[in-house]
Amino acid sequence: MRTVLLSALLAFSISTPVIAQSPEGKTSHALSLIGTPKYAADFKHLDYVNPNAPKGGEVKLYGVGGFDSLNPFIPKGDEAPGLGLVYETLMTSPMDDDTSEYGLIAESVEAPEDLSWVAFSLRAEAKWADGKPITAEDVAWSFEQIQKHGEPQMQLYYANVQKAEILSPRKVKFHFSGPRNRELPQIMGQLPVVQKAQWEKRGFDKTTLDPWTGSGPYRIAGLEANRFIVYERRADWWAKDLPINKGRYNFDRIRYDLYRDTTVTLEAFKSGQYDFRRENIARVWATGYDFPAVQQGLVKKVELPHERPSGLSGFVFNIRRAKFQDVRVRRALTLAFDYEWTNKTFFYGGYSRSSSYFENSDFAARGEPSAAELKLLEPFRDKLPKEVFGPAYQAPASDGSGQDRRNLREAARLLKEAGWDVKDGKLRNAKGDALDIEFLLSDPTYERIVAPWAQNLQRLGIAVTMRTVDSAQYVARIRGFDYDMIFSGWGQSNSPGNEQRSFFSSAAADNTSSSNWIGLKDPVVDKLIDAVIYAPDRDSLITATRALDRVLTWGQYLIPGWSLRADRIAYWDKFGLPPKTPKNGTDFMAWWIDPAKAAKLAGAKQQEKR
Repeated sequence: MRTVLLSALLAFSISTPVIAQSPEGKTSHALSLIGTPKYAADFKHLDYVNPNAPKGGEVKLYGVGGFDSLNPFIPKGDEAPGLGLVYETLMTSPMDDDTSEYGLIAESVEAPEDLSWVAFSLRAEAKWADGKPITAEDVAWSFEQIQKHGEPQMQLYYANVQKAEILSPRKVKFHFSGPRNRELPQIMGQLPVVQKAQWEKRGFDKTTLDPWTGSGPYRIAGLEANRFIVYERRADWWAKDLPINKGRYNFDRIRYDLYRDTTVTLEAFKSGQYDFRRENIARVWATGYDFPAVQQGLVKKVELPHERPSGLSGFVFNIRRAKFQDVRVRRALTLAFDYEWTNKTFFYGGYSRSSSYFENSDFAARGEPSAAELKLLEPFRDKLPKEVFGPAYQAPASDGSGQDRRNLREAARLLKEAGWDVKDGKLRNAKGDALDIEFLLSDPTYERIVAPWAQNLQRLGIAVTMRTVDSAQYVARIRGFDYDMIFSGWGQSNSPGNEQRSFFSSAAADNTSSSNWIGLKDPVVDKLIDAVIYAPDRDSLITATRALDRVLTWGQYLIPGWSLRADRIAYWDKFGLPPKTPKNGTDFMAWWIDPAKAAKLAGAKQQEKR
């Protein structure tokens, strides 16, 4: 799946920028979500880093799947992991203030009160790795190419960006169309910038395995497609002394090794083939780390709490398929999934059930709709489920037995009401079509979760198959909308906005690279997304997002999954860690190799070999 560009562009959304002060525009070092940025213009370094962290050493990381391209900006090919280390954006957000953006390539930013444009002044010292300056022409060309050839869903993200205008060699201005859009200045701050002269020759719309010249902290030092890629820290990196970067990017070399299977990755970690691992499987976290290196203190296992929004993931219905277009069918299948039993049996009780698309944030619907929410929802009352106007959605609970008879009886009733009856042992509609479901999976880990659920579905007369495919097949089938159900979801930020178009809008439903996995085409949802995007202030944004959440959740377009408000991390004890963890989670690029720990670890490993 595409990750680098999308994570850069879709990870954050914003509220009214702090710079919007006058028709002429006011210059600032930062944009802010909620008023004043955490860090003033004269800040020295981020609060959570060690500004004197030593540089040096090699860290080994891992990826799952393969890669055949070093172009992270287009929908073609599978990109190599870590390519975000090579390029930079105009601005960047630190892990302890994701509601703000601070200048990176851009020294300052300027916007008028009506937010009809934004202008960025580039740093004079900003240079490519070949020593040539980064210019406004590079910025404008990067935008135009990403808009034309980049991920198709970027067309939605940039829908209200009219054009890029070069004002001088170091100043570029983006003009906006449509109503006042509080997000657009910061969206353009997230723009990745590439060197026009180089990419014009190679073709921006083509995959490549030739290393390219970026402006970031690392260069590509070596690779073998589908097997590994190595990045080397640039001692001559132009931005190494910027306050936003102090104490970060401390490793001399970063190597990613690619593995085909998640089970193999754990065994590789145990044997010391790589150094740092985030664990996403509760069962593995509970039972898979009882090996000698942990017992001897050579591997550390920690849970680091975070405050970032969880979003929502789960088993997603493709409602492009006729069999899933009736909400009663979707509700019935949700009732047949025994989360309580699954959490107890497979997750060791390690998770909480999610019920909101904006879980763990102020934007999650709660209780009855407020008067402000009702003002948005009432015009669509005849088009919405009546439940939208009552208490916020909660995923159905079971008795934890794995085959809750009460829930299964209710599921059977809903299916019958929707026109499905058991005939010859199979659930069929009036046309005689059987209700069968294929779960398309990219990770065999989910097979054990689907299997007991499938037994419940089979008791209802539903035939179930599981198909686990490699990453290339998975991407191809997702892009072709060739699936019944997948396990997927949507990450959210501390201020939702334009990315909701890619997630849930009618325009994205037929976009082969969008994140509208559901295939949702609902004019009411489109209107509420606009209310989110064009919300004039934070309170209005919360209201609009909660209203959107109510409509989405009561639409029951997925079987809600689970979340954890902590990062599970295991690492070989060779690192120095920052004095504190930022609120939005671990910033691994603020870690460093501790020479004493590294020497002790190397000695212990050598002793073990003898």
